[in-house]
Amino acid sequence: MIKQSSTSRLAIALGIAILFFFLMFSIWTAPMINFWLTMCITGLTLSLYTIFIGWRKYGKQEIKFNLSSILIGIGSAALLWGIFWLGNKVSTSIFSFAGEGISNIHSIKSGNSPILIGFMLVCLIGPAEEIFWRGYVQNNLSKKFGKNLGFVVATALYTLVHIWSFNPMLILAAMVAGGFWGLMYRFLPKNLAPLIISHALWDVSVFILFPIGG
Repeated sequence: MIKQSSTSRLAIALGIAILFFFLMFSIWTAPMINFWLTMCITGLTLSLYTIFIGWRKYGKQEIKFNLSSILIGIGSAALLWGIFWLGNKVSTSIFSFAGEGISNIHSIKSGNSPILIGFMLVCLIGPAEEIFWRGYVQNNLSKKFGKNLGFVVATALYTLVHIWSFNPMLILAAMVAGGFWGLMYRFLPKNLAPLIISHALWDVSVFILFPIGG
C-alpha cells in the first residue's frame, strides 16, 4: 500500500475543490445544476476529506466555542459586513460593471427559500469552508512555507477557484473575504470557532438579512 504524502493529499483536495467550483460557477455548467445543492455537496465533501484524510499528518484543529470565540466571531462578521458595504459604495461609483456584477452574485438566491438558504449557510457551507480553506489548506501551507507565505498562497487559491465565474466582483469579494479570514487564522490562536461563526454570520447577513447591493 502506497502512503500518500501531505502534499499529495493537499493537491487532491485542491483538485476536488477546483472541480466543484468549476461546476458551480462556470458559464458552461452553472445553468445545468442546482447551485445550493452543489454548494452543500462541495462543503460536505471538502470538510469530510479534511477531517478523515487531510488532518492525518498535522492533526485536527481545535474548534472550541466559548465566550471569547463567539464575541470575536460576531464582531469580525460585523466588521467584514461594514468593509463590504463601504466597498460596494466605492466600487459602484467607480466601475460601471460593478452594479451588474453584484446583482449577478445575488441572483443565485432567486427562486429559493431564504430560510432554507440561511440554514445551509449557517449550518454547513460557512463552517465547511473554514474547516477546509483555513483549517486545512492554510494550516498545511503555513507548516510548509511559514505563516506569512502560507496565508498569501491560501488566500490566492481561495480567490482563484472563483475565477470560473468570470465575475470581477465575485472574484474581488472572494479575495477580500478570504484575506480577512486568513488574517484572523494567521494572528489569532488556532481555534476555528471564531472563523466558523464569522463566516456563517457574514454569509447569512450578506445574502439574507442585510444584503449589500443587488
